[in-house]
Amino acid sequence: MSPRRNRPKGGENPSAPPGEPGERYGGFGRSEEWQGEDWSVRHVAGASAAGKRYRCPGCAQEIPSALPHVVAWPEHGGVEDRRHWHKACWNAKDRRTSRVQRSRNAPKY
Repeated sequence: MSPRRNRPKGGENPSAPPGEPGERYGGFGRSEEWQGEDWSVRHVAGASAAGKRYRCPGCAQEIPSALPHVVAWPEHGGVEDRRHWHKACWNAKDRRTSRVQRSRNAPKY
């Protein structure tokens, strides 16, 4: 006798309709207002970002692969407008200055 399966076969996510971005990126999305504009915000699980590295626009530091983070883009923007942020940087975006402070030896990219 085999043990009972509690999840659907095929790895389906019953709460998300097929083809939804949350299914692809492993996160859930919401809308936020920032700088007078509506932004789509999605939390990305670390496992779904494996093998990719991004540069956080909040602190200009690299987001290592497999680290959970936030992806945000203007609601009326396209794929090229998406930015990957550290969770803490996204939450502190209103408290940051417009100019990023770097140490003397920090890379400028």
